[in-house]
Amino acid sequence: MAHTYDLILKGGTVVNQDGEGQRDVAVRGGRIVGLGSFDPSQAGEVIDCTGLHVLPGVIDSQVHFREPGIEHKEDLESGSRAAVMGGVTSVFEMPNTNPLTTTEETLADKVSRAHHRMHCDFAFWVGGTRDNVKDIPELERLPAAAGIKVFMGSSTGNLLVEDDKGVRDILSVTRRRAAFHSEDEFRLRERANLRVENDPRSHPIWRDEIAALQCTQRLVTIAREVGAKIHILHLSTAEEVDYLVDHKDVASIEVTPHHLTLTDEAYVRLGTLVQMNPPVRAARHGERLWYGLEQGILDILGSDHAPHLLEEKQQPYPKSPSGMTGVQTLVPIMLDHVNAGRLSLARFVDMSSAGPARLFQTARKGRIAIGYDADFTVVDLKKTKTITNDWIASKCGWTPYDGKSVTGWPVGTIIRGQQVMWEDELTQPSKGEAVLFQDGLPRG
Repeated sequence: MAHTYDLILKGGTVVNQDGEGQRDVAVRGGRIVGLGSFDPSQAGEVIDCTGLHVLPGVIDSQVHFREPGIEHKEDLESGSRAAVMGGVTSVFEMPNTNPLTTTEETLADKVSRAHHRMHCDFAFWVGGTRDNVKDIPELERLPAAAGIKVFMGSSTGNLLVEDDKGVRDILSVTRRRAAFHSEDEFRLRERANLRVENDPRSHPIWRDEIAALQCTQRLVTIAREVGAKIHILHLSTAEEVDYLVDHKDVASIEVTPHHLTLTDEAYVRLGTLVQMNPPVRAARHGERLWYGLEQGILDILGSDHAPHLLEEKQQPYPKSPSGMTGVQTLVPIMLDHVNAGRLSLARFVDMSSAGPARLFQTARKGRIAIGYDADFTVVDLKKTKTITNDWIASKCGWTPYDGKSVTGWPVGTIIRGQQVMWEDELTQPSKGEAVLFQDGLPRG
């Protein structure tokens, strides 16, 4: 017999823009077609979500999956496998690959590599440089383009626009929200001698809070001058929280789970494994980030998943590269904070799905509503598990949270109505497709 629906998620607590409530979700053709109570016999497949919470699919808008050119660390398949194992349904991947994603051709190459090879849905940031300024108005609107990303402080890769003129030229032609790594490169160069060999505790001394604040102040000033919308990635300082309170009309803000969870004491335990840009800092910065989250100053979560092999990370500082895994642990780490009372489940949903959809104008993602893609992150808020390196699906195979017990776990990942992960097992071949944006070029 023909079924009315392809899939019904039965008996779960749905968390959405209208609050929490127990209801079923009906899916047909990869889209949500009904919320309420449905007879299981009406569907070809029924997933029992009794005792579980059904969240809009989590969107991680900052990941580095290293393909092309650096695939020994990660590739689009392995990185997206880690994403869905952690309950993430869509990712926006960064441009500092080899070659850099700075042209229509290099973007199209990534899209081709990703289609039905990545396990989750995807978009790609396009790097803004001095050389491609004239092309940016078209580049930022190409299919699967998340927008323009600019590095103002040196980080992994070769994208760097450190001067005000270079940034002003880029922001003068952007129309979508442009994303920035905000650290003052000039101050970093001046302070490079403060790095102490074989002592990663000197990392946040070198890349101090003033380097971050000065760059963010410069960036906001330029954005105001040219009338641009900007997005500050991985905010890490108390000073920036307090400064950006008065500039929310032009600047949106991302915060990472590691800047909310780890402090500089982690350098003693983990050494270079916790080295990243901008750095994990003293506890007062994390406390102010939590204040910014609680007060609604911070907009979204992003993992800044940036994997390196253990043998690379274990080189003596400062030869060791900056970056750590994060896409797979974003959901469990933040659900543990939910259970600890640091944020509500509704706030987590807003920062991980509705917020990214709103800021970057995705089409049909970020809500559980009729007409939207049937993307769901199904979680068990009561499940306590220990995060281990063995669980990490990234090629690098490690996490700074190895051995950490958390309460709250991603049980299932459903993308466009397809159950991709359930109970820590992949359940579907990779069928990832490009995320659509409301202000991109017409598709098809």
